Amino acid sequence: MMKLPHVSDRPFLTDAGLETWLLFQRGFDLPFFASFPLLQDAAGRAAMTEYFSGFLTLAKEQSTGFVLDTCTWRANPDWAARMGHDAVALAEINAEAVRYAMALRDGAEARDAVLINGVVGPRDDGYDPAQLMSVIEARAYHQLQVDALAQYGVDLVSAITMTNTAEAIGIANAAAQAGVPCVVSFTVETDGRLPTGQHLSEAIAETDAKSSERPVYYMINCAHPDHFRDVVGQGTWRNRISGLRANASRLSHAELDACESLDDGDPQELGALYADLKAYLPRLNVFGGCCGTDLRHVSSICQAVRAA
Repeated sequence: MMKLPHVSDRPFLTDAGLETWLLFQRGFDLPFFASFPLLQDAAGRAAMTEYFSGFLTLAKEQSTGFVLDTCTWRANPDWAARMGHDAVALAEINAEAVRYAMALRDGAEARDAVLINGVVGPRDDGYDPAQLMSVIEARAYHQLQVDALAQYGVDLVSAITMTNTAEAIGIANAAAQAGVPCVVSFTVETDGRLPTGQHLSEAIAETDAKSSERPVYYMINCAHPDHFRDVVGQGTWRNRISGLRANASRLSHAELDACESLDDGDPQELGALYADLKAYLPRLNVFGGCCGTDLRHVSSICQAVRAA
């Protein structure tokens, strides 16, 4: 298997805002913002293949690695139950998502440069958790999904859009139990702090200290660079951050939640901001986008970071 990003000198790309692209640019209905149901829809599956193929081609052209996500951000028990799926069906949903990602990798020209990343999303809202679980509760809750992703052969799992440390630690512990490397990606508000109010440096330190096996690296996602640039200005803790999937929009989470149209920001500006952040985050080598971003943004990011 190729090296994971945190032990590689190679840059890696990811995709961008899959769900917002499907919803706003292709007009698909996404119940509870879930993309996995489209795997059972011919038009939806074709759209996702079109979407991911653009990023895989970009990675080949730029000679980068690529972290290929499974479409499983909402494929956990509570969200799946809202769509009528029980635990048995949920395990198969995650398995099918891995099989689909592997088929995409098999069809890519630079397949040897592609890592399959099992995506684990939050139990509650990705912006504002309704209730906080304990670490033990979080591990038990997420274990089914992590086990399914690991069983079907992902190279790593990533806890995406984490709002609090207990859930992040629980997922890290579930990954350790399943024997698969884990990445934790925190989201922050416009003040650069987690939705719980915790400083990003404290969240990373706590997750490292309390996980049975600490995450292999950390990311920041679903926030504009302006929201956290000042937070990452100093401290050796920054060396634990290897990935960034920012929004191009400067809107707050509350404002994004209320949006009825897409705010896709400025791809060129976002690329320049990533290049600037490279000076703040010395271990940064995983670059992608989040809500409202697409292939244009990641292409711009890649070009700007390379130029820098």
